Amino acid sequence: MSDFTPADLPRVSERIPYLYLEQCFIKRTNNALVTVDEKGETQLPIATIAVLMLGPGVNITHDAVVLASDTGAIIVWAGEQGVRHYCSGSALTGSTRLLEQQARLVSNERSRLSVARRMYAMRFPGEDLAHTTMRQLLGMEGSRVASIYEAEAKRNGIQWHGRKWDTNGGTVNIALSTANSCLYGIVHAAITALGCSPALGFVHCHNRRSFLFDIADLYKAEYTIPLAFRLHACTPSLVGGIARRRMRDMMQDGKLLERCVHDVSTLLSETPVEEDSCSVWTGGQRYGKAGQSWVP
Repeated sequence: MSDFTPADLPRVSERIPYLYLEQCFIKRTNNALVTVDEKGETQLPIATIAVLMLGPGVNITHDAVVLASDTGAIIVWAGEQGVRHYCSGSALTGSTRLLEQQARLVSNERSRLSVARRMYAMRFPGEDLAHTTMRQLLGMEGSRVASIYEAEAKRNGIQWHGRKWDTNGGTVNIALSTANSCLYGIVHAAITALGCSPALGFVHCHNRRSFLFDIADLYKAEYTIPLAFRLHACTPSLVGGIARRRMRDMMQDGKLLERCVHDVSTLLSETPVEEDSCSVWTGGQRYGKAGQSWVP
């Protein structure tokens, strides 16, 4: 166990968005992670990394995973070049207040629709969504996203034959899957760092990453879709790695991660709480301090 407390660690919005590794061995040396490959050993600043994305050929020790958890870094097990997201660990989380607020909002149809409207308002500014139904919102999204695809295809002088999620979909689809996978890792880091559940979505549902998909959709038209179409001339076997590196460069300044944290907090109408505190419920909307006697 490491002697880290939440106060010792950088906020998630201040961290390096992600680091992708493959074909290496990762171990712990004191309070540092060290990668070992044919080039030698390299120390990783794990406390300053939001997401550690592990591709094929990575072996990691138990102690290394413990250190990553203690420093609040999320480990994501991904496919080659980060194209697929298989599973992930949890980040260092203090308060559950934002999670409780998320659960309250998603459990009530009226408040759930209100949050969904706010999400779409962030994606389509200037639209009056005050009285739209969920079906209307989904219809608007479908037409808007199709228009974005067509506009990007026209801008890059290519034909667009629709979104496909397998390797036979062509260069743009491969690049889009890779870029989206990187985006999902960043959004996952923001959501879990705030203590929220990636599973409790407002638009998406019945999936362990439903809320992650909700939040990631806020940024695709700005980040991943234009990038994928710009890479249309790349060799299909190489475009995954190129897309991942371009996404890394685009997110290097940390602004997207900071924006994710702000947007999740704003959508749930709470100020993120980072202290590692615990309370007991005393009835109604009242709470008391844990760890003390409540004998009358």
